[in-house]
Amino acid sequence: MASQETTQSTTDNVIVHIGIGAFHRAHQAWYLHRLNLQGDRTWSLAIANIRADMQPVLEALAGQNGVYTLETVTPEGVRDYETISSIKRVIPWEPNLDSLIAAAAEPRCKIISFTVTEGGYYLDEHHRLDHGHADLAADLAGARNTIYGAIAAILAERMAQKAGPVTLLNCDNLRSNGERFLAGLLEFLHTTGQTALYDWACTHTTSPNSMVDRITPRANEELKARVKQATGVDDACPVMAEHFIQWVIEDDFCAGRPAWEKVGAEMVSSVLPYEEAKIRILNASHSCIAWAGTLLGLDYIHEGTANPAIRQMAFDYISDDVIPCLTPSPIDLTAYRDVVLARFGNPFIQDTNQRVAADGFSKIPGFILPTLKECFARGVEPLSTALLPALFFVFLQRWHKDSLPYAYQDGTMDAEAAHAIFAGADPLTLFCADRMWGSLAGTEALHAALATGVSRVQAWLAAQPNS
Repeated sequence: MASQETTQSTTDNVIVHIGIGAFHRAHQAWYLHRLNLQGDRTWSLAIANIRADMQPVLEALAGQNGVYTLETVTPEGVRDYETISSIKRVIPWEPNLDSLIAAAAEPRCKIISFTVTEGGYYLDEHHRLDHGHADLAADLAGARNTIYGAIAAILAERMAQKAGPVTLLNCDNLRSNGERFLAGLLEFLHTTGQTALYDWACTHTTSPNSMVDRITPRANEELKARVKQATGVDDACPVMAEHFIQWVIEDDFCAGRPAWEKVGAEMVSSVLPYEEAKIRILNASHSCIAWAGTLLGLDYIHEGTANPAIRQMAFDYISDDVIPCLTPSPIDLTAYRDVVLARFGNPFIQDTNQRVAADGFSKIPGFILPTLKECFARGVEPLSTALLPALFFVFLQRWHKDSLPYAYQDGTMDAEAAHAIFAGADPLTLFCADRMWGSLAGTEALHAALATGVSRVQAWLAAQPNS
């Protein structure tokens, strides 16, 4: 087995990134690679994971000295291949995270960034930690299973070593992601009684909000074969993504940053209008198409987007409810809607419903709930928005019956808890009472809207051939 430590970077500044999934390597690593190609090599990446589930990828990247191939594809099917070399260090995973902590506590580390998925922050709608999750409870007792336990340990070491300030950069699809993460981290430190570290974090860190966007499906063997044929390289860990890419970042870095604006990133004072459009329009409709497509027995996002009824569901949700909620906006929301749906229709991405449908219990609060709440507040019945959680309800019903065409994964709700909902006499009432609904949980308005939505979904499915 190859060593998981690659050649030490000779650059002046290091970004330690936690979360080595495909998205980071198609997005943030790509931006830094492009900057390096312009001759600016003052920054490099070190990557790590806080869990053992990505061990094969870590080993493959270490074996290739952090270098891998990125395939991008346009809606017209034009494929490009690029060798990405911005990762200079692959940190081995260890149960105690000692190597990660040591690397991130080095004075040269100026930014710690992370992609741990929406469910990895364990936050409720009030930006408070949800202590009901086992992993978070374990970290509050001293473990290092979550981003909070890991970052707390890193900051404690930086404080002890007098390593200086560091920016904590959240790159996940979480509304106000920097603010929410920092609030969770400070609550974590307060709850665990780390008063000195709490004070140090308040004065030695910043956590800017950012908005990230690039559709990045899971890699498969076909990708490896295409890379080998196109480049001659037998790459063990290639990544593929759509051609489109976007990164909007609040310019609030306490220890310096790369000049990402030179390679297309947008440095702004506030990401709010960008993230609201992206989360509510792109992320929510992505989930809508995945859940609906799965219910029809489809495998891929582009297949669902091509289905007139499913596309209309996503279109109506955006047009009827989201655009009115987000207007006025500096963004042309109608044009953005059309671009998003066109991207989803790209048949060459081969993005699976299984990937996009995952983690529904953490996506509903962030992606869908705000529009529901604002419609109710305006006195508007959210018929189009309610269809999305109704699709998820029927999707869960099939999960309960073990009749989904794939293994569903949810970081915040296990199968046993879902089974408890559908084992009751009134599953919809139990579903509407779940904590993911925040202040709407158990309300008559939510129950009525979802009851109508579920009836519409069931009628739609009943009208389908072979249903």
